[in-house]
Parts: sequence; structure tokens; C-alpha cells
Amino acid sequence: MEPEAADSLYDIVIIGSGPAGYTAGIYAARANLKTVIIAGVTPGGQLMLTGVVENFPGFPDGVQGPDLMESMRRQAENAGVEIVYDDAVDVDFSTYPRKIITSDRTFLAKAVIIATGASPKWLGLESEKRLLGRGVSSCATCDGPLFRGAKCAVVVGGGDSAMEYALFLSKLVEKVVVVHRRDKLRASKIMQERALSNPKIEFVWNSVVVDVLGSERVEGVKVKNKLTGEEKVIPCNAVFVAIGHAPNTEFLRGKLELDEEGYIKLYNNFETSVKGVFAAGDVHDKRYRQAITAAGFGCMAAMEAIRFIEEGHPERLEKEYRAGRVEVVSGSNPSEQS
Repeated sequence: MEPEAADSLYDIVIIGSGPAGYTAGIYAARANLKTVIIAGVTPGGQLMLTGVVENFPGFPDGVQGPDLMESMRRQAENAGVEIVYDDAVDVDFSTYPRKIITSDRTFLAKAVIIATGASPKWLGLESEKRLLGRGVSSCATCDGPLFRGAKCAVVVGGGDSAMEYALFLSKLVEKVVVVHRRDKLRASKIMQERALSNPKIEFVWNSVVVDVLGSERVEGVKVKNKLTGEEKVIPCNAVFVAIGHAPNTEFLRGKLELDEEGYIKLYNNFETSVKGVFAAGDVHDKRYRQAITAAGFGCMAAMEAIRFIEEGHPERLEKEYRAGRVEVVSGSNPSEQS
């Protein structure tokens, strides 16, 4: 469906509704810019699946992840942000204004902020899904302190993130067990050395988790040796899955520059390879992946988008596109474009 341009033209269109998206919306709306957040059919990002968040400033007693996201949503709406509960399924960055397409509507934007985040990769177990937030987690930094003093935590994975989780948890619990599907780690040498030399970290090699045990909370995991087929139970209080993340950028392939893992490449202060299109949060951040850093990235991306508009770039771009003098090449540095 092709909407009327007058109804669909926004100063800033934000794709995604986690901490990055909501924060960007608050800043954009407070700059008196017409702003819409395409929040998705299931808005709120990973925090909607998180229990108590204890490391977000301003909540001395912690805050439930869904409650934090609801507060951010209300603050964005109170600032004047329009929120649309639909998924962005496609974009057209070869024209200007930029086009963002949902299942039944097309939005035109002077500037775009992509804040679609990244989703953790899971084991695919029914029990894992059932106990998510009740001992199953994908973030040791976020949820590890909830298990301070516990007897055992299991980490699944063999890369740098898994080793970081294991080392972090070793300061909190009595014992950490790393379950890895191979006979050697994929982590960097320094991370391997730190983890392997830590007396509180044990390793179960050539094994996969086939079940997470517990009715109301995690009580253990069942692991299977891939070589022998032998199964055994490891009693534990928590399971941290660290087998990677997948950025939510599939709809952007071929539209702007992504790295080999699918994360958005940034240039010139949160701008992507397409001029006037910015990114914020876990969709580009592979290092920190925290709610507070995502919110900070949302603030910075919004300030750059605001500056982009206030400095008159949209008017110049529109003239250049109408004159046919701009050719957008996906993957190019925006500083090299007109």
C-alpha cells in the first residue's frame, strides 16, 4: 500500500524499540522533530525476557526488565514520539527521503536510526525456553550477580564470550562448569589461559546440553558426550548460554554495509554507509551489549541525526537526488558520497 507522502514523511524514523530505540526517540522528540518508532510486533528488545536488572542506574533495588522497557516506552510517548507496533520488512535507501516499509505502510524519513539490536543464539531446547529468566540467561554480566554465593553455574560455549562469562562468574559462585561441544576452545589464547588456569572453572569437553532440569527454577543440566553418547547430569543453579549473537539486520542486506557477521558498520559518528542513516545499540555493538550502553548509543545516534537535519543536509540531498546527481552505492563510506 502506497500512503500519501504528507502522512508518512517524518523527520526521524527509528527502527527498533529497545533501550537504544526508545532513548533515540526521546531525544529526537525533545528536539521538536516529528519522530516515529517502528517498535516491532513484539517490542522492547531483550530486556522483555530479562528478570531483575540490577546494573541500570537509578534503581537501587533493581527493576524488572519489562518494567524498565515500559517506563522507557511511556517516556518516549510523553515526549511526543509516535509508536507503531509493526515490523520493518524492507527499506529503500536508494532514494530520498529514505523509505522504510512495514507490512502495510511505507514511512518516508529525512533521517533514519536503526536500533533493531541483536538476538542471542539459543540451544533450541523447550526446557531452556521455559526456564528463561528463571536461571537460564544469555548475559552473565547482567544476571550473574543474582546467583552470588550459588554452588554452581554452567556456561555453554567455547569462545571469548563464554570465557569472559566463566571468569566473571568464578568471582561470584563456588564453581563454574564450561560445557563445550569440541575438544578445544575457540577463544583467544589469553582468554583460554585465564580460564584454564582458574581453579574454580571446570570443563566438560566434546559435550552438548540436551536438557535443562528444574520445574520452577534451574536445578541442573543433562549433557551428552558427542563421542561416546554417554549422558550425565550436572547439578547447577544457573545456565548461561554463550554461543553467539545474531544481529537483526537480515532485512538490510544489500541496502547498507554490514560486516562479515551481519553487524552494521559505522562511519562518522554513528552514521552508516548511507548518508542520513544512523545505527545505535547491539545492532552494531559486539563488545558491550548492555542496556545502559545501548541507551547511550541511542542518545548519540539521535544527536547526530538531529545535527544532520539542523545543518540542512536533507534539503541538499533532496535537490541532488532530484537532479540525479547522487548514486548510492551500498557499502560505501557516506563521507565519500555527495
